Amino acid sequence: MYHTWMRYFTPGPVHQRLGLVCLGVGLQHGTLPTVGPRTLDHHVAVVVSAGGGWYRGADGRRATVTAPALLWLTPGVPHHYGADPGTGWDEAFVDFSGPAAATYTELGYIEPDRPVVPLSDAAPARAAIGRIARAARPGNPLLEVETGAAVHELLVALRRARADTNADGDPVLAALARDAFQPLSVADHAARHGMTPAELRTAVRRAAGCSPKDYLLTVRLGRAKELLAATELPVAAVARRVGYDDPAYFSRLFTRRVGTAPIRFREQQGRSVHGGWSDRVPDPEHPPTIPPRSV
Repeated sequence: MYHTWMRYFTPGPVHQRLGLVCLGVGLQHGTLPTVGPRTLDHHVAVVVSAGGGWYRGADGRRATVTAPALLWLTPGVPHHYGADPGTGWDEAFVDFSGPAAATYTELGYIEPDRPVVPLSDAAPARAAIGRIARAARPGNPLLEVETGAAVHELLVALRRARADTNADGDPVLAALARDAFQPLSVADHAARHGMTPAELRTAVRRAAGCSPKDYLLTVRLGRAKELLAATELPVAAVARRVGYDDPAYFSRLFTRRVGTAPIRFREQQGRSVHGGWSDRVPDPEHPPTIPPRSV
């Protein structure tokens, strides 16, 4: 016995320019029929919030699915899955497509090589899917835009809910950020984690969607921006603070990646930013205020 509700729709070409379009949404629970084997031409995120079952991919291996979990069904990849016939499962799914899917994949939000992803909590993803379901009401003139925006929200919720990300973020990324300003090679960072460089690259690619070198550079430049905006340290001192002994090299790197030279960046921030930099997270109940500019 099972219960199901679903809607499918066809966004026009102009909606594709939003980056992502929603093609369908569904909510189901119970001892659902087995799906597949089949191959699709679009993405589907299947969020299993209760119960369990199994998944079989192109390699023929069968993986156990235990809620809360996510099934990634990606274009061109054969798949076959089903709920346990004894217990069933509760699922919510969203079919989607669009050019931004490739970018989300590159960033590690969509994982074609990891079709079964344990989640720490399915509630935020279910809430995003619920918004898609409400937008799918008949006659809604904003259907395509509302549902497309909610797919972006869903991908972020799923990334946050991955069980390999703790409350403080991915532990490997947290350690890299902590040590980013030290004169360490990628091999040195890997050794600190008991990993090979290849294993570290895989872990960082999965968590951040980039290489360890690019992640470390992002952390360094982010800190450099904070120091340039909130202090009067000379550029050479800022360079040293973020791990560069050669200020000329730092300036060239900063200019290439940020699009403006460090001095110019500081001038721009000085015209627009009040106050200083802090490493404390603001209290949402008492947010900081920006004092009026004196005249």
